[in-house]
Amino acid sequence: MARGEALRALDPEKMTAREAKAEYAALAAEIAGHDVRYHQQDAPTISDAAYDALRRRADAIAARFPAAATGALEGVGAKPSEKFAKVRHRMPMLSLANVFADDEVEEFVGRVRRFLDWPAEKPLAVTAEPKIDGLSCSLRYEKGDLVVAATRGDGEEGEDVTQNVRTIGEIPNRIAGAPEVLEVRGEVYMTKPDFAAMNARQEAEGKPPFANPRNAAAGSLRQLDPRITAARPLRFFAYAWGEIKGEMPARTQSGMVEAFARFGLPTNPLMRRCESVAEMLEVYRAIEEQRASLPYDIDGVVYKVDDLDLQRRLGFVSRSPRWATAHKFPAEKATTELLDIEIQVGRTGSLTPVARLKPVTVGGVVVTNATLHNEDEIARKDVRIGDTVIVQRAGDVIPQILGHVPEKRPDRAQPYAFPHVCPACGSHAVREIDPKTGKEDVVRRCTGGLVCPAQAVERLKHFASRNAFDIEGLGDKQIESFYRDGLITRPQDIFTLQARDARSLRRLKDREGYGETSVRNLFASIETRRSVALHRFIFALGIRHVGETTAKLLARHYGGMPALLDAAVAAADPATGALNELTSIEGIGPVVAESIVDFFGEPHNREVVAELLEQVTPEPPEQVAAESPVAGKTVVFTGALEKMTREEAKAMAERLGAKVSGSVSKKTSIVVAGPGAGSKLANARDLGVEVMDEDAWLKLVGEAGA
Repeated sequence: MARGEALRALDPEKMTAREAKAEYAALAAEIAGHDVRYHQQDAPTISDAAYDALRRRADAIAARFPAAATGALEGVGAKPSEKFAKVRHRMPMLSLANVFADDEVEEFVGRVRRFLDWPAEKPLAVTAEPKIDGLSCSLRYEKGDLVVAATRGDGEEGEDVTQNVRTIGEIPNRIAGAPEVLEVRGEVYMTKPDFAAMNARQEAEGKPPFANPRNAAAGSLRQLDPRITAARPLRFFAYAWGEIKGEMPARTQSGMVEAFARFGLPTNPLMRRCESVAEMLEVYRAIEEQRASLPYDIDGVVYKVDDLDLQRRLGFVSRSPRWATAHKFPAEKATTELLDIEIQVGRTGSLTPVARLKPVTVGGVVVTNATLHNEDEIARKDVRIGDTVIVQRAGDVIPQILGHVPEKRPDRAQPYAFPHVCPACGSHAVREIDPKTGKEDVVRRCTGGLVCPAQAVERLKHFASRNAFDIEGLGDKQIESFYRDGLITRPQDIFTLQARDARSLRRLKDREGYGETSVRNLFASIETRRSVALHRFIFALGIRHVGETTAKLLARHYGGMPALLDAAVAAADPATGALNELTSIEGIGPVVAESIVDFFGEPHNREVVAELLEQVTPEPPEQVAAESPVAGKTVVFTGALEKMTREEAKAMAERLGAKVSGSVSKKTSIVVAGPGAGSKLANARDLGVEVMDEDAWLKLVGEAGA
């Protein structure tokens, strides 16, 4: 391919680190917008398959280039709406990873076997069930009574929809024979016939119809008036669980679903138990064949390891369980007119072209825009304003413009001229040359830096965003307005706003759209964020290459901002050894470390942090398992492990609050040495570090590791 090949068409394996960073940032921006439209507004502009494909590509880039993962992509869903009371999930409601091809299903099973060290000849049972296209919901039963029902929200916190759920006839208000506490999780949905009948009534009453059954179900469940929900034909399928107190009803996934049915909860009759990849794919094809005739919408098949003990051992990675995945159905395409190409300026100054499309419905969802990623993508596909373009909503990149229809091109359509100046501040926009590769960056960036209002505003939006400081009432529109009027131009200004407002002749309560109550609520929300988790504080700073995962690693390792700041400043001098310590942290490589050192090496950035620390107290990270015998200790595994895989051992140690390192140093607490241990064992003995074999390690962690 030519040097100017568009990023979105590149295989992550062929990307440079700089290209991966640019592509990941573009994906993160798209995903964040879709999260809000899907989970908060019940008005998605892309399908579930399209959204999953965006996530899938981002995951692929992050796997190949961990340092590129700067977007806030570890959360699930979106922040709960302020219209409803909030419910904190006792156990997070996570999402599923996705596969799209048969060989990926085989690889999923292969990963499970490798993690567990499960021989190929040993049976591994997996359940397969339709993936319902509805709204996730959790039902909490205590002593058989339904006490709370909540939406998934952002996975950690959802919306209290208890009164609305009580109106759904299929969901019992009381169940018999269940444990003392049972959180049942499943999907609220609407059948196709019920959806058609309801839309007919909507149109007869002069009301706008719903776009599809999923939107109708989500909108119906999230009504402020339960009487409206009661009038909507909602249904429910139970397929998972959260917190359980008391005896587990079963020891398998399939057994748990059978128990739900005994309790009187609706379950899907198409669920099957498989013992091979061939059986899994057979069930997938059978369900796909029935898709059109099923009374409800589905977008794939979900596979889950059946044995609950194996599920526990497999655990979770990022936002998804290792023991489950969703096998999605193929993509859909449509053609529409490209109305315009607009340029958006990102937080780091990147100029991203966005295609504005004539609205087109694909699979029941209206698509109105798509990211064109960069100027090379536009040139390669030769898309022009006025073209009829082919849009795909699932696959490698979604929503994606595959190309144009040549015979429908208008005579006056001209090649698009990508701007060489920033549309926000007029500064030059350039494509940097990577000194390591000699390649030109595919992303054009504004050189305006801090003088560019687009970058300053985006930095403030990032600071106040859901996964950073999460300041309610200080959304994108408010930040843009406050920045425009000079009220908030730096992050620390947020925390002095109330004091400055009290001295101002023009009070916030007198601004259009505000009042005493809304201003009081905003100030209260800001006050609650004067104490914030350390990893949120670090992530909010917007350090390049430092996403949520890296922020958590830094928080756990250094324990506080003074220690991190001192280490980062000291790391500028290789003689101090601080740089070696930074790069020895599992998950932090040279690129990320260099970015951290560069950030804190700037006096301006240290000034911002110092002023923030005068207003905010970062909370030290909580230990994962404070009462375990290895909590807070640094553990190194070396040699061959015979009773568990290396990956499983690492997951166990981290679950118990230990830090797992790849090298032995004076800070190492324990070295677990198996057969074949080499230099690390010798280093441990030289440094006087405690050494034990695998049996001693398992005895030490005892019940806590089970």
